[in-house]
Amino acid sequence: MKKILSILLLSILIIGCKTTASKGSDGNISTSSTEEDLKYYFKATGNEPFWGIKMGNEEIVFTSLIPGKEKITFPAVDAIRAMDANVKMYQVSNENTSATITIQQLDCQDSMSGAISPYSVKVEIRNNSELETKKLSGCGKYLTDYRLHDIWVLEELNGYKVFATDFQKEFPRLEINSTENRFSGFGGCNSITGQIFFEKDLLRFTKVVSTLMACPQGNKESEFLKALQSTTAYSIGNNQLTLSNPSAKLAVFKKVD
Repeated sequence: MKKILSILLLSILIIGCKTTASKGSDGNISTSSTEEDLKYYFKATGNEPFWGIKMGNEEIVFTSLIPGKEKITFPAVDAIRAMDANVKMYQVSNENTSATITIQQLDCQDSMSGAISPYSVKVEIRNNSELETKKLSGCGKYLTDYRLHDIWVLEELNGYKVFATDFQKEFPRLEINSTENRFSGFGGCNSITGQIFFEKDLLRFTKVVSTLMACPQGNKESEFLKALQSTTAYSIGNNQLTLSNPSAKLAVFKKVD
């Protein structure tokens, strides 16, 4: 009997630890991203008591170790934005519970691990049957779209197809690391590096640095860099990355790896 119970326990542990993974050509095992990764754009956690929140375009899910508030799902709502700071407030409710979630762009240190996150989060939550509101604080971050994590070569610039003669050497390209929110690549004349700033419905290329090689006359690198730094939005489809802002479509890239 003990032997049977041991086998059952081992089977449960194996199933519980199983993750979606694939073996690459080098023989290494690596986890793979799925469409599920796009369901939520922001996650936050806090301690004492432990709690967490996942925010998506369709739902907001709150979980905790607080009795009566173990898992609560709210319909997604639009943010109320502060005029003079990067602060967003979400007022959510369902038939049993109401909450106010405030997200501020402010470095936040986890009280247990010491890890630094770029956003401070406050949650005020109560069941409709309660008089007292539970106030919680923690840290969070936006989840950069994993589909950006690739190598992209420029095809169109400011509405026009680009040609090799526009850059004299090779087409501009971006290698985006969505895990670390940074990018590197080639601007058409110089090597470039920088960071990306990602929030829901927002993408910016910031702190762009390039080498200082003199570019031949007619090279469109400066036009490309201006488009890159003017970007506020993006879309991905058919192996293409399109960068834009409210005024225009700025650049179209093709996935190459």
